[in-house]
Amino acid sequence: MSKVPFNPDELIIKGEFLNTTVTMTPYAPIYSTPITVAENLKAAVKGEDYLWMPMSGDIINIESRVNLDHVARAEIRDLGPVQPEEEKGGPDMFGIEWVYVPVAGGSMVKPGNPLLEDANEWYDKVVFPDVEAMDWAEVARLNAPFRKETRIVGCCFQNGMFERLISFMDFEGALVALIDDEQKKAVHELFDKLADLYIAMIQKYIDALDVQEVLFHDDWGSQRAPFFSLDVCREMVVPYIKKVADFCHEKGLIFQLHSCGKNELLVPAMIDAGVDLWCGQPMNDKKMLYDKYGKDIMLGVEVPELPEDASDEEIEAAAKAFTEQYGDYPIMAITRMASQKLIEALYRQSRIYLCEKA
Repeated sequence: MSKVPFNPDELIIKGEFLNTTVTMTPYAPIYSTPITVAENLKAAVKGEDYLWMPMSGDIINIESRVNLDHVARAEIRDLGPVQPEEEKGGPDMFGIEWVYVPVAGGSMVKPGNPLLEDANEWYDKVVFPDVEAMDWAEVARLNAPFRKETRIVGCCFQNGMFERLISFMDFEGALVALIDDEQKKAVHELFDKLADLYIAMIQKYIDALDVQEVLFHDDWGSQRAPFFSLDVCREMVVPYIKKVADFCHEKGLIFQLHSCGKNELLVPAMIDAGVDLWCGQPMNDKKMLYDKYGKDIMLGVEVPELPEDASDEEIEAAAKAFTEQYGDYPIMAITRMASQKLIEALYRQSRIYLCEKA
C-alpha cells in the first residue's frame, strides 16, 4: 500500500456502524478513513502494509439463533429481538442441556449426567445436527443489513473442540480422554467430524451473509496455566483447529481464536493451527508474547488504562507510547473500555507512526 500521509480530517465522523441488538460496543462511529476498516484489518492480518493500528471495534460478530448453542448459552447477538430470560438455557445443537445462571450472565451444562463416560461411546450416542435443516434463509433475511457493512462482519462458534468434548463428558472426563490411549482414537475422529460440521456451517454463513471472519471459541486454560501441555495440544487439538482455519483461509476469511486462560505456553500451537488473531486475557504477558511471536500471529493487546480526568496531552502521550511499543508487527488494540478520545488518539498516532515507517 502506498504511503498515505495523515490528514486530521480523517477523524471527522461520517456515520455509525451497524450493531447487533445486544452488543458490547453500543457506539461505533465511522470515520473518514482513506480505506475502510475492513480493508485495513485484512491488510494487517495478511502481513501487508496497513495504515493504522486495528482495534477491537473493527469486527462485529453475529451469534445467530440458527445455532442453538447461542440460545442455550444465552448469548444471541444478531438483528433479532433480545433473548428473554425464560428462553435462556435449554438444549444446544447436540441436544445437551444447559442451565442459565443469572448471576453469572451465562449458562453451564446441566451437571451430574454427562452424555459420555468414555469417548468411545460417541459413535452411538452423539447425534450431529443437520446443517441443511437449519433456517439459513431466515439468517440471511434477518441480518441482511450487515452485508453493506464496511467493517469486518463475522460469525461465532462458542463450543470448539475441547469445549465440545467437555459438554459431552464434563471437564475431568474430557481431560482424561485427551491422554488415555484407549480413548484418543475416538477423540481424533470426533474432532475431525466436528471440524467438518463447523466448516459446513461456515459455508452457510458465507452464503447467507458474506462473512469475512470466524470467531472460534475453545478455552484451553485456567487463570494460572493451560489445561494440557503443548505436546497434547499439538497432537489432539491442533489438526482440527487447523482444518477449520485452512478452510477459512481458502475462502479469504480471518480466523480468530477465542481461548480463555493463561495460555502463553500454547501460542506455538495456535501458530501451528493457522490462527490469525488471538485476543487472550490480560493475565497473559502480552509484551513478551509480542516480542517472541508477534511476527507469526496477531495478538490482541489491552490499551492503557487512563483516569477519567486525563488531559488531552496525557491521552496523546499514552497513545504515542503504546503505538511505539507495538509498532513492529500488527496487533489488535483492545479498546472496549477505552474513551473515544483515546481511540482517536491511537488512530492518529498509529497513522503517523506507520506512515513514517512505510
